[in-house]
Amino acid sequence: MTKLHMRRRAILAAAPALIAAPYVVRAQGKPEKSKVVLAVGGKSALYYLSLTVAERKGFFKEAGLDVEINDFQGGSKSLEALMGGSADVVAGAYEHTIRMQQRGQPIKGFALIGRGMQLAIGMRKDVADKVKGPADIKGMKFGITAPGSQTQMLVTSWAAKGGLKANDIVVIGVGAGASVVAAIENKSVDGISQADPALTILQEKDLIKIVLDTRTMKGNQELFGGSMPAACLYAQPALLTKTPNTAQALATAIVRADEWLQTAKPSDVADTVPTQYLLGDKAIYEKAFANVRETISPDGMMPPDGPANCLKFLVDGDPKIAADRAKIKLEDTWTNEFAQRAKKHS
Repeated sequence: MTKLHMRRRAILAAAPALIAAPYVVRAQGKPEKSKVVLAVGGKSALYYLSLTVAERKGFFKEAGLDVEINDFQGGSKSLEALMGGSADVVAGAYEHTIRMQQRGQPIKGFALIGRGMQLAIGMRKDVADKVKGPADIKGMKFGITAPGSQTQMLVTSWAAKGGLKANDIVVIGVGAGASVVAAIENKSVDGISQADPALTILQEKDLIKIVLDTRTMKGNQELFGGSMPAACLYAQPALLTKTPNTAQALATAIVRADEWLQTAKPSDVADTVPTQYLLGDKAIYEKAFANVRETISPDGMMPPDGPANCLKFLVDGDPKIAADRAKIKLEDTWTNEFAQRAKKHS
């Protein structure tokens, strides 16, 4: 065998290792757009923890991006920023991709943060005894992140199971984090539909009673029949088709964060996020993270049952979605190609 043949064989033998290297953007170059504006609604919630980890641990920078994160009161506000052109990408609920398709305005998800909804409905302790089921919440006030967000969809869907219409309850945008705790403490709402760590803090203070919980995969299985895609990165299709390297860099950073969170110690997570995210109690924050860890996507990929489960959830609670169900093409709301490339290979 000649030296040339031996060299070619060595290169070929090394190829699989190169292909399997973690976080290598294969067949991709530098991001076409290195400065990216990302919108999110309620970034301090554990619902968006992978985003904060990607930012704080420098994963976006290592992928070649300078990401400006604009934090809004809720997911509907960040969606407005995307559609209005002031944001390039959103970290928000996957369900918005279905809602916007129904309205004839396509957006597409490409990196999953949560494979479980990670939300819960809690009733203020002094009114909880009146609530035996969703039919009993008529006329009550609920603190959500912002109108039109997934937190509202969860409580209106629950109300529908009790035969109530959306306008039979009152929803009030209270944001996320400390403002949620304040809303219960000052009794400006009867209940909340929210994410952790605010939920766990209120539970520890014995101020709420949880009546519906999707913070575990068991809870998602019981309510939705399987996984329920929650937070993800989504954008208008042009970002993925015209600047695929930028989209890949974003997905790579989120997948790295997803993977890091699978094995990170709760104390390491608490040390990574901004101090104000702990809401004054690091131990409770760590407990809240440990409780929801299993609902964080392990790899940024959309589970096979996710889109259909989400659509069914929307159909059950939204007559407009139900009327157009046959027209909705779930395959146009998501692509796994970017997370697949970013996924860590053994």
